[in-house]
Amino acid sequence: MVTGRVFSEASLGWVDAIVWAIVAAWVVLLGVFLLVGLNADDPGLPLLLFLMVIGVAVLGLLMVVMRTLLRQATTLRTDMAAVI
Repeated sequence: MVTGRVFSEASLGWVDAIVWAIVAAWVVLLGVFLLVGLNADDPGLPLLLFLMVIGVAVLGLLMVVMRTLLRQATTLRTDMAAVI
């Protein structure tokens, strides 16, 4: 097992893939929410879908913040390796 692989440039590609998967899921969920919301007779299912849309949006924003932190940690690790 190789240590330190988390803070490498290769890990950023995986994080980008995760972020884009969350964005795709949010777009699909938003489409379902709009389709169901415009045709619904009762507020139960649209409310549940709305909460899910908000939840996935929060998860996506959290992943964007985590991606930024990973990029900063990778940069700091590269700088520290250059100094040492």
